[in-house]
Amino acid sequence: MTAEIQEECKMNMDGSLEHMHHSFKSLRTGKVMTSILDGIKIDYYGTPTALDQVGSVIATDATTIVINPWEKPLVADIEAAISKANIGVNPNSDGEKIILNFPPMTVDQRKDTVKKMKGMGEDAKVSIRNDRQKANNDIKKLEKDKEITSDESKSAQEAIQKITDGFIATIDSTLKDKEAEILKV
Repeated sequence: MTAEIQEECKMNMDGSLEHMHHSFKSLRTGKVMTSILDGIKIDYYGTPTALDQVGSVIATDATTIVINPWEKPLVADIEAAISKANIGVNPNSDGEKIILNFPPMTVDQRKDTVKKMKGMGEDAKVSIRNDRQKANNDIKKLEKDKEITSDESKSAQEAIQKITDGFIATIDSTLKDKEAEILKV
């Protein structure tokens, strides 16, 4: 029984870690990535549609993204959606494609990005600690209901703490690596 609780706890913690990594995609590092546009949708024949579904989205260099819509009338809609999304750059259009020129990040912008990243890391740690607490409560309930002994309960809680420590260490390591990547000029 405790093995199932530990496995469920581990799966939940994996989900928290995955969510943190997904959140990192919205951050801008030194090199601009097309994932910065992932949250932007346009109205495509009545359906909210991601930009990469209505045209090609390519990072041509470290500071430029080019969007080539498959249908030319969409250029204005894409421009409006990017402007509305407030991603820190104004779209430039030649009527056929949209060019986004991101200025190089300043030191202050990099520090602000690191601060946001650390906040995302803290959110993941809180989520992992909540997963630990839920698992420990489930184990304590089993002990209270006399389904496991107090020694088994203590052993299972120690195992959950080891799992938690491993995930927290992974987050700290990831944050350290990501901070170095963001602050590198």
